[in-house]
Amino acid sequence: MHHKVVIIGTGPAGLTAAIYGARAALNPLVLAGLQHGGQLTTTTEVENFPGFRNGIMGPELMTTMSEQAERFGTKILYETVQKVDFSSRPLRLWTDNSTEITADSVIIATGATAKTLNLAKEKTLMGRGVSTCATCDGFFYKDKKVIVVGGGDSAMEEAGYLAKLASEVILVHRRAEFKASPIMLKRNQENPKIKFMLPYTVSKLLEDSSGLIGAELTNTENNSSENVSCDGLFYAIGHKPNSEVFSAFLDCDSHGYLKVHNFTETKVPGVFAAGDIADPHFRQAITAAGMGCQAALQAQRYLEELGI
Repeated sequence: MHHKVVIIGTGPAGLTAAIYGARAALNPLVLAGLQHGGQLTTTTEVENFPGFRNGIMGPELMTTMSEQAERFGTKILYETVQKVDFSSRPLRLWTDNSTEITADSVIIATGATAKTLNLAKEKTLMGRGVSTCATCDGFFYKDKKVIVVGGGDSAMEEAGYLAKLASEVILVHRRAEFKASPIMLKRNQENPKIKFMLPYTVSKLLEDSSGLIGAELTNTENNSSENVSCDGLFYAIGHKPNSEVFSAFLDCDSHGYLKVHNFTETKVPGVFAAGDIADPHFRQAITAAGMGCQAALQAQRYLEELGI
């Protein structure tokens, strides 16, 4: 099975690349994997994606983008890439169903997975009080009490952002010391809205029919526990880029994000990376979509230069 363009992933980056690739008559193949739609399928209402005055549900946005891509000729295969070989032409990929695919160009949009504590009820409460993105969901907690879990710069950024909206922010960290930079830590320590609970970890999520209502926090030194009420809980303990299958052929940074230059190019000609897999900074649907557009246009120009 040979294709001009194969796109791996169906979040905003992958589906935007598919829309642009299909409209350029490249007939892209999208390998959707298991989580069709990426991280937005785990969110509820998306209010900051342009064009939707009253917001749109995350799964609905992804479904609409997918249907738009298919309308222009994109083929979607619900299989996961297990192995690639980018050492020669054509580029080769194998899926979990043992399907072998060859391609003239590949756009990688496999995203990054937010790290959580894997607590009971965590998945069912995602979008119902539990979140992994303050920029995405913070507005829903205006004048409410929230917990932020983490001790690095990301946690400090999330807490500081949420403090502008919420009535109270409780920063929970399992150690007494922080990985965060001193200036960011000091800024939060001086913020009257931010309270620190150290050294604690979240041991249990508390809920009622409406969703999250609090969390059980356990002291990591003496093992004592207490219940703390809250309206929202935000994980800020990092992301894991879904790059393992590509790392033998492409350069990754120390955290596993694919390295790109000239917008979305990787070190292998014809292989591009877009969205959270190559963006450790912004991690927004709109920036991922923008990179997906760039990758598709760059793939189109690459193929034109080869006369394909």
